[in-house]
Amino acid sequence: MIELDLTTRLASLKLKNPVITASGTCGYGEELKEYLDPDIPGAITVKGLTIKPSVGNPAPRITETPAGILNSIGLENPGLEEFLATKLSVIGKLNVPVLVNISGHSLDDFAFLAEKLAPYPQIAGLEVNVSCPNLAGGGMAFGTDSELVYRVAYRVKENYPGPVIIKLTPNVTDIVEMAEAAVAGGADIISLINTLLAMAIDIDDKRPLLGNTFGGLSGPAIKPVALRMVYQVASRVKIPIIGMGGIMTGRDAIEFILAGASAVAVGTATLIDPGAVARIIEEIKEYMIEKEIKRIKDLIGQAL
Repeated sequence: MIELDLTTRLASLKLKNPVITASGTCGYGEELKEYLDPDIPGAITVKGLTIKPSVGNPAPRITETPAGILNSIGLENPGLEEFLATKLSVIGKLNVPVLVNISGHSLDDFAFLAEKLAPYPQIAGLEVNVSCPNLAGGGMAFGTDSELVYRVAYRVKENYPGPVIIKLTPNVTDIVEMAEAAVAGGADIISLINTLLAMAIDIDDKRPLLGNTFGGLSGPAIKPVALRMVYQVASRVKIPIIGMGGIMTGRDAIEFILAGASAVAVGTATLIDPGAVARIIEEIKEYMIEKEIKRIKDLIGQAL
């Protein structure tokens, strides 16, 4: 039996394995305890955080689609003050790096969150969601404008000393342009992809199935798109990438790593199998044993 090394690096972060829980799919790390030991993932990304509490979007918020799901949760969260008062102690008990996903509707929102979260060692890094609408700029999502991606990355990095991850939206014409803007703004890591904007209609009631009409498509249906975008970005930028989008098995994860991802995030799979992260890690090990590969980092970008 060969001795396997699953460790990987994301800027200054060292992960014991490359599998991360995706934001919004495991709460604050404790919610899946019945099914998944929170010490097993390489890192945990907690539920998206905004400055003020958010009740989220109207129901229905989630519906199945062929090979995926549509969700329109709307960033329901307790807000910064409550997070610091009650959730910080929860994540502080975890023995893996914890990433906090942040969202804002203005550049000042992002800068404020970064500054307020900076003092806490319980937080290993920030994942910056640029898929939210820029209310001050007319409602266009930050992540669809390369200048705004640059400015968000710059403002967050200016106010936060730890690793900054920019999570890119796929709802753009040129994903590489957005990635390069994030790098120029000072991002340490890029994660991609967020969900694809989509919808479903109830033909009996003759109306959209989601209360918010549109939602984010995730699951196996988006994997080929996600894989293509990871490959394109890895071909052009030199900072680490967290790949995500429809990863259901260890072999899916290996595809993303071969395409240039240093780590992967698992989301929708946990809604079907709450222990998916542990299973995927074991399946990665099985692949490495089968191919006689000792170090996972030797696979990064091998398909480029």
